Amino acid sequence: MKKIIFTLAFTFLAITTSFAQRFGYVDSDYILKHMPDYASAQKQLGALSDQWQKEVDGRFQEIDRLYKAYQADQVLMAPDMKKRREAEIVDKEKIAKDFQRQKFGPDGELEQKSSSIMKPIQDKVAKAVQAVAEAESLDIIFDKNSELIMMYANPRYDKSADVITRLGLKPGVFAK
Repeated sequence: MKKIIFTLAFTFLAITTSFAQRFGYVDSDYILKHMPDYASAQKQLGALSDQWQKEVDGRFQEIDRLYKAYQADQVLMAPDMKKRREAEIVDKEKIAKDFQRQKFGPDGELEQKSSSIMKPIQDKVAKAVQAVAEAESLDIIFDKNSELIMMYANPRYDKSADVITRLGLKPGVFAK
């Protein structure tokens, strides 16, 4: 009876280990730092963001200037003139806030531009990750920088360098 139980246990253990999933992980930030496309996209988005931010700042400085002029002239104005100037300031402030939301909001132009520029880069990395997974017969590859929390990861399972090599780049040589 002991032999049968031992044989069944050994067989069960052998079968479960043969069906075990193989996994690895990548560090997407590390991979992206190696890609010249990503570096140039970041520069392009930064320049666009700076340009729009200067425009937003200019609009709000104009509103501030108008408000200070209104405060200085308020004593000498007729009531209807006060209302007109207040309405002008409020309208300009609303227009400036709408412009800011249009450029920097959740569905703003900066977000759309970022998505359109980054999508090809992300697709390229995803294809390289898939190729590494298929080449090494891995079932799962985690991203170390995603929402998944990795308390510990053995470096032997890190496939970031393999993905960088698959992209035709050299691990350890960061893009400028």
